Amino acid sequence: MSSTPENGPAPENSPVPKSGPVPQSGPAPQSGPAPQSGAPETRPPGPKVVIVGAGIVGCSLADELTARGWTDVTVLEQGPLPAPGGSTSHAPGLVFQTSPSKALAAFAQYTVEKFRSLEVDGVSCFHQVGGLELATTPERLAELHRRAGYAASWGIRAEVVSAARCKELWPLIDESFVLGGLHTPDDGLARALLAAHAQRERATGRGARFLDRHTVTGIERENGRVTAVVTDRGSFPADHVVSAAGFWGPVIGRMAGVDVPLQPLAHQYAKTQPLPELAEATAEASKPILRFQDRDLYFREHHDRVGIGSYAHRPLPVDPFAVLTYDEARARNLDMPSSFPFTEDDWAPSWDDCRRLMPALRGAEVEEGFNGVFSFTPDGMPLLGESRTLRGFWLAEAVWVTHSAGVARAVAEWMVDGRPSIDLHECDLTRFEDAQRSPSYVRERGCRQFVEVYDIVHPLQPIEGPRPLRVSPFHARQQELGAFFLEGGGWERPHWYEANAPLVDALEGLPERDAWSARYWSPIAAAEAKATREKVALYDMTPLRRLEVTGPGALAFLDRMTSNNLRKKPGAVTYTLLLDETGGVRSDLTVARLAADRFQVGANSPADLDWLLGHAPEDVHLKDITSGTCCIGVWGPLARELVQPLTHDDFSHEGFGYFRAKETYIGHVPVTAMRLSYVGELGWELYTSADLGLRLWDTLWEAGREHGAVAAGRSAFNSLRLEKGYRAWGVDMTDEHHPFEAGLGFAVRMDKDGFVGQEALRDLPDATRRLTPLLLDDPASVVLGKEPVHVGGAPAGYVTSAGYGYTLGRCIAYAWLPPLAAGTAVHIEYFGEKVPATVAEEPLFDPKMTRIRR
Repeated sequence: MSSTPENGPAPENSPVPKSGPVPQSGPAPQSGPAPQSGAPETRPPGPKVVIVGAGIVGCSLADELTARGWTDVTVLEQGPLPAPGGSTSHAPGLVFQTSPSKALAAFAQYTVEKFRSLEVDGVSCFHQVGGLELATTPERLAELHRRAGYAASWGIRAEVVSAARCKELWPLIDESFVLGGLHTPDDGLARALLAAHAQRERATGRGARFLDRHTVTGIERENGRVTAVVTDRGSFPADHVVSAAGFWGPVIGRMAGVDVPLQPLAHQYAKTQPLPELAEATAEASKPILRFQDRDLYFREHHDRVGIGSYAHRPLPVDPFAVLTYDEARARNLDMPSSFPFTEDDWAPSWDDCRRLMPALRGAEVEEGFNGVFSFTPDGMPLLGESRTLRGFWLAEAVWVTHSAGVARAVAEWMVDGRPSIDLHECDLTRFEDAQRSPSYVRERGCRQFVEVYDIVHPLQPIEGPRPLRVSPFHARQQELGAFFLEGGGWERPHWYEANAPLVDALEGLPERDAWSARYWSPIAAAEAKATREKVALYDMTPLRRLEVTGPGALAFLDRMTSNNLRKKPGAVTYTLLLDETGGVRSDLTVARLAADRFQVGANSPADLDWLLGHAPEDVHLKDITSGTCCIGVWGPLARELVQPLTHDDFSHEGFGYFRAKETYIGHVPVTAMRLSYVGELGWELYTSADLGLRLWDTLWEAGREHGAVAAGRSAFNSLRLEKGYRAWGVDMTDEHHPFEAGLGFAVRMDKDGFVGQEALRDLPDATRRLTPLLLDDPASVVLGKEPVHVGGAPAGYVTSAGYGYTLGRCIAYAWLPPLAAGTAVHIEYFGEKVPATVAEEPLFDPKMTRIRR
């Protein structure tokens, strides 16, 4: 979690009245009805929903569900209301909206919008004091420029300011070692308990009920669906159960038989004694919320005192199954179950850093402090969605106050409308592989996420451990070739091979890179791309997900679920799209028909399998075969010369056409060969079982010697696929986009009998955006992705994929932009600099496809 708002522990002083007038209107969601005033309409109450947890997420979700007409909502809370003892009860409420994640930024933006509209007894639920992030190193200042770019991409006001301006905004700081700051005027303080109260009152007015002092003891289920929640005070029938229990989420999940990969950790928060410099303070806070990320610190005012949170200490993991109940915690003189004793030794280094930043603290002392518990996942993102194994059981977990209302809206849309209005693949609870769900993995990765909260994290930066976790059968050979591995989905993925370093000497005109873009990159990638274009290269494609779909209904099922025509003879391979009911691109697939009722599907994420399983009839069987199989991509103009002598089958263009599949042998190894190419060159994907993978690699490697074959990595692969304009799902397009604006209309057959999303595609309005190829004007310029794109001097969109096209001699960037003619000049903002680029025609390389079809 490279940039995470601080919603960890801190006492909240705002009063929470037991009753009082609460405005009944709020900001309109981007999709779906806004919370409405007055009594609910006379309409069916919807299904029975039980929400476990009455913290900020549970209260927000009850509000959003009842606003959409689902009024039979019961919220169960083990502690007392209004402050039940979870993280919400003492959250400091710092809301920094800017994030590398578009989804997190959208959650935060809606949370600010909604909380600003809510008040209790005349007190607003959001105090918009702005935010300020300080830089005390050149690296951090560059990072703030990058964060300003994120803000521009996601539509958040932000400005990099001077040290003098930082001093004006926060007079207590010593600006002598401050280099600058990022000022975000629309950030501020969420009053979490007040916001929970306001939304609780609104939901209650529409028919919801909130029951405190109800400890959940079990989740009842029947035939794979949830049926009831059992508490120490009775049972509550349910069609849907939502776990919004915060760091108790794993406890509730275990009752339901659902894995919740979440690690609670304790986090230090302290308040100073009253400061003379703040003696005239009349408001709770008047200065921006403050981050000093170079020392893992954040600050906010509490009237005449300063509150300080620290991530600088050692990780303090907490067992969620051992957390005290509310009454047990009070009996031990603890304020809340989530409030642990302050650890002075951990605090000492941070206190020194605080005093250096703020001279006013040098004569002050800490008056109170504690370690509060909150949640981390292995990748730092929330856990949202419905369980695959227990239908009707939903998670809204690992959500901080910053994102609470936005998450609640998305989950409510998901439950009521069948899909959220924004893409949530980063948060989908199915996203973790089985290998990433062990308790030891979740603990280690959760602790690492805590350590990295304020780290400057490169977009390619791999996790430090546990590694290696998943390796292909070729791993030993890759190590012998000096592979530089990065990680994804637990897999070790070679990005280049040091064995190819001598090939760099033959390169010409390769520009120098800046320090940031040079991280996790090597000029060897350019040499491997060149070798692929000129000779032949072997690529390890094992981590790509593979599904086997079989059964008498397999063809009809896949044809109905996807957008292209799959009714082809065995041996055909089809590129197609998995759409949702609104026409959004859930995923892109390659479907190989290997027999009348047997298909191999190349997919993207565990969510693809979940989606297909949720729609499959009884006569269709789906299985993820990724771990038991492997794949080598053999690509380049000499690919046929390499492969043909190893098989008795005809691999000529006439005998083995493009987008065809054969089950054959390569040497002694049975393979499924598919004539596909994601690098724009002649070649095949060769699949076999994992036990034969090493033999396949060695067979191809030995045969490739006479052709100058090299092993090539993901860095070259990404460059080559960008030159061809091949999209990467989850980066270039998601379910927020429809196929035609994403440039994928060729994969949609509107004339075939009904498929999911077809009707929505018929009624699409004219596109207001396009996935647009850009070429940077300067051959020495590079961007990496998520940068804002300026058209006519104003931000108009953002970069998705970017990489250097070594064949073209230019950096390529794809971006979501308004429709623009080829040749239009634009600027991409890279670390505060406006880099000129030009809208290009695609495909950029080999537009007639002669190299692939030779």
